Amino acid sequence: MATALGFSGEVADFYQRYRRGYPAEILDRIVDEFALTGDDVVLDLGCGTGQLTLPLAERVGAVVGMDPEPDMLLHAKARAPRNTSWMIGSDQDLPALGALIGRRALGAVTIGQALHWMNHEDLFRTARPLIRDGGGIAIVTNGTPLWLQDTPWSEALRGYLEHWLDTELTYACGTDDATQEVYRAGLEKTRYVVCAAQVEYADELTLDQIVGGVCSALPVELLPARADRPSFAQQVERAIGPGPFVEEVRVSVLLGRVEQR
Repeated sequence: MATALGFSGEVADFYQRYRRGYPAEILDRIVDEFALTGDDVVLDLGCGTGQLTLPLAERVGAVVGMDPEPDMLLHAKARAPRNTSWMIGSDQDLPALGALIGRRALGAVTIGQALHWMNHEDLFRTARPLIRDGGGIAIVTNGTPLWLQDTPWSEALRGYLEHWLDTELTYACGTDDATQEVYRAGLEKTRYVVCAAQVEYADELTLDQIVGGVCSALPVELLPARADRPSFAQQVERAIGPGPFVEEVRVSVLLGRVEQR
């Protein structure tokens, strides 16, 4: 049984509104690396509200979005094309999915900014029999968390959040180079042929986007109450200053291809 991670209710609303999508170059690289066509089915694991699922659906035959949080899937389904389907589940449910769809039924498994919630070694091993020859796993990250970037406003945001949450914030959610190397080693250990690609760009954020992005990452029990949110936004603004808030975004993809068996 999949376990929800706290991204329910209003957190899912914030996730849908404030989490950015993925550059077309990254999606095209996934399609090219695995030679995906209109005959392929892709599983987007930990799909959230569909930031990766929906543009993938424009490039392949069908996409299955799987997430443990029903509220996330409700958002995704509301905007989805007809060649998408949605399942409540997590990486732990891959064996059951495999029994349903059979061996080598998938052109790819994608994981967008979600692998840090999963047991990556078990996932790589369990997914491999489900993927056709030439297909593979794509691990996509979508930028460093807002409070861990190398800018004065991000450092100030981290200081405020650490005081507010009474905890140190150091975890990069799998976006750091060291964790990416761990993922690469895990793919190679499971006999995937691995390559990588990156896209970098700058984006100027508004205060509303920063506050919304923070709220999209909080467990629902830590989300500020509705009545307290204007005050929360004011305190964030006081901490980080008037801007501009320029974010250097690095989107990366690790591609593990299954060779001919």
